[in-house]
Amino acid sequence: METGTIAPKSPRIDIIDALRGFSLAGIVFAHMLEHFAGAPIPNEAIESMNPRPIDQIANGFVNFFFRGKFFALFSFLFGLSFFIQMNNADQKGNSFGMRFLWRLMLLLIIGYVHSLFYRGDILTIYALCGILLTPFYRIKSKWVIAVMALLFLGLGRYVVFSFTNGGPLFLDEPFMPDSEKAAQYFELLKNGSLPAVFEANAFEGHMVKMEAQFGIFSRGYLTFAFFLMGLLAGRIGLFKNYRERSTLIKKSWIAGLIMFVLAVGGMIGVFAALGPNPSFDNWLAMIGLSLYDLANLAMTIIIIAVFIILYKKRKPHNFLRQFAPYGRMALTNYVAQTLVGTAIFYGWGLGYLAQIRNSYVFLLAILVIIAQVWFSKWWLKRFRYGPLEWLWRSATFMKRYPMRRK
Repeated sequence: METGTIAPKSPRIDIIDALRGFSLAGIVFAHMLEHFAGAPIPNEAIESMNPRPIDQIANGFVNFFFRGKFFALFSFLFGLSFFIQMNNADQKGNSFGMRFLWRLMLLLIIGYVHSLFYRGDILTIYALCGILLTPFYRIKSKWVIAVMALLFLGLGRYVVFSFTNGGPLFLDEPFMPDSEKAAQYFELLKNGSLPAVFEANAFEGHMVKMEAQFGIFSRGYLTFAFFLMGLLAGRIGLFKNYRERSTLIKKSWIAGLIMFVLAVGGMIGVFAALGPNPSFDNWLAMIGLSLYDLANLAMTIIIIAVFIILYKKRKPHNFLRQFAPYGRMALTNYVAQTLVGTAIFYGWGLGYLAQIRNSYVFLLAILVIIAQVWFSKWWLKRFRYGPLEWLWRSATFMKRYPMRRK
């Protein structure tokens, strides 16, 4: 064993759970510093959230390191978990395909209830995109890589743009920060009742989300590409044998760094040519958006590689492993974040939407993460699963699993 490293008892499980918990912590920062708006925020509200340089620094830090990267990491882990479940069933001579589809239907129900509180819910998108994962389990890796690469390069965006010329795909008019509908929804969140929020999110919220996911901003296509990336990581046993993959991991973060520099350089050039107020009705803007997505992809690769490198070191490992219980209860904690965040910011709760400076919100996010990590440890010492994990698992296999530890 090399100096400064340790050998965990179950490295595959521990590191995956720790990485999932780490990604969930990043999502807390991203959601909290948008005040759980889940939609475009009017410019004057953004200014009130970032009145001083320290607030702008906090917001910029989250934009650069968290926003767009940790949703990607979470999506990557969803694809990895899919492979593990399918592969474990194969090892036992069973088929998990239909069971996985039923599991997605349950996730869709959980996600829909969650989306009533928070329009930015991702669970419903995971459930819908996950349906397409099952045939890819049997497809050769070279074809999986080809589809993944095309999606990352922006194929979905280009196809949509060729039909819409930058116009909305699911909405009557663009839902942008300066639009009247965005201002109305923001006002509803700020002053509206809980039933009014539910009503706004029940259908229209999903149309706005579908626009963001499958319109020219193409978050849904990227989500599926990260699913495939996780599937491939499972096939090569990246986390099962991560201690023996030093060369691959080193090459990954170097390649990610090179990709990031090139993508950011290209993106700066494109948006400089578009001017200070770019419109999204031209092909150059589509290329700029794709370069932005590639920069996020590069950062995600770097985060995964650096996480694995640090996880092999004794002191960083002792810190990062604290996220493992948090990751084992990811579904419960994800929904709980929403209940806490919306209760703080929305009008039906404390009503602090755009009223708290983002430097303070940044500290609040840290407190939420610490509290959830502590609670996850406390809970899992007494119970086998998180509450929603137990419900999801029991409903998936249609039997009541034992909850309390003996």
